[in-house]
Amino acid sequence: SLSIVRAAKTADAAEERFFQKLELEVEKVGKFTQRVVAELRQRLSNLQPKADKAAAAEGRTEDKERLMEDAKLIGEDYLQLEKYANLNYMGVHKILKKHDKLLPHSPCRQFYIAHLHQQPWVQGTYSDVLVHLSNVYSQLRGDQTGQKNEDAAQGFVRSTTKYWVRAEDVSHVKYHVLQHLPVFQFDKSDFAGDAQLINSVYFDNENLELYHGRLDKKPNAIALRIRWYGPGEPQKVFVERKTHRESWKGEESVKERITLDEDKVVPFLEMEYSLEQAVADLRAAGKSEKEIDAFSALFTEVRQQLDSKQLRPFIRTQYMRTAFQIPFDSTVRISMDTNMCMIKENPDEGPSCTLAGRWYGCVMLHCYFVTIKLFGMSYSLWTQLPAQHVSC
Repeated sequence: SLSIVRAAKTADAAEERFFQKLELEVEKVGKFTQRVVAELRQRLSNLQPKADKAAAAEGRTEDKERLMEDAKLIGEDYLQLEKYANLNYMGVHKILKKHDKLLPHSPCRQFYIAHLHQQPWVQGTYSDVLVHLSNVYSQLRGDQTGQKNEDAAQGFVRSTTKYWVRAEDVSHVKYHVLQHLPVFQFDKSDFAGDAQLINSVYFDNENLELYHGRLDKKPNAIALRIRWYGPGEPQKVFVERKTHRESWKGEESVKERITLDEDKVVPFLEMEYSLEQAVADLRAAGKSEKEIDAFSALFTEVRQQLDSKQLRPFIRTQYMRTAFQIPFDSTVRISMDTNMCMIKENPDEGPSCTLAGRWYGCVMLHCYFVTIKLFGMSYSLWTQLPAQHVSC
């Protein structure tokens, strides 16, 4: 708890009582939240074996429907708890703002907010509840796992629709979607919540040719990026190319990608890592000739585009992504991106990233937004979403 040591003056004593009272209220909210979360976790633990048993019993739809209702009640209680935490967080903000307005000689809002952000109920580290709830729904639906694609070169044909979601509605939308699709756990052996950190370095030239091409939706406009997943330094990265096609012509946009070891990225960008070396590495890794041919075609085309358009690392996006899909089956995929920031890759003065031996930088341009992407699915699911939670 916070304590402030001051001289024995009446005003200072009142200030001390104010902080003690505020701290008691913050602790009260924390204890209540912790107790309710523990209850939700226990209810889910009790529900899981019942869901397993119902999923194994064919033809007992009434049992599944009853368990679905139990799961729905848990989800609704979770949303109510989040609303409770948000209201109390805003309440403390307003109290501190009023304090500083009435006592400008003794401001406290800035330092107390830093203390408030350390509270578990403010950090909201309860995503395991949503993941566990998603697993229960998935079990009751009878979702089947797909086949993981580990080809050296991969392509995805898809249509995409994006929505804006207000920050306060993120959990509402997550809960609605997980009733239809499971939360995709990137690594079940290393649980890190319902979201994964994603970094994407986008390439462009001084004229922002690729940016304007995509913005204007020009036919065959491309985006080139290098992407990696998870915190820390990447071990392997994806070199990805997205190509826009005109849907009104019956064409479909496509995303293609190849995999590179991190230590090969700068040589690749500087034209020092040849196709022959890449092919030799793939053969040593046991890749088939079909995979090598697909890799070689994209490797060559991307290299030519980097050179002809004078592309270089331009900006990096970094965000937390929650994905919803049947494991390794991207027929229907929804993703939500939160805590976005944009990072300038090359300084205004001095050597570029690649000349400095690095292909991503560290200067941040702060930004925040939330999106949902739909891959290859109809709008029928979204007609069930409350209109107050999303907008195109």
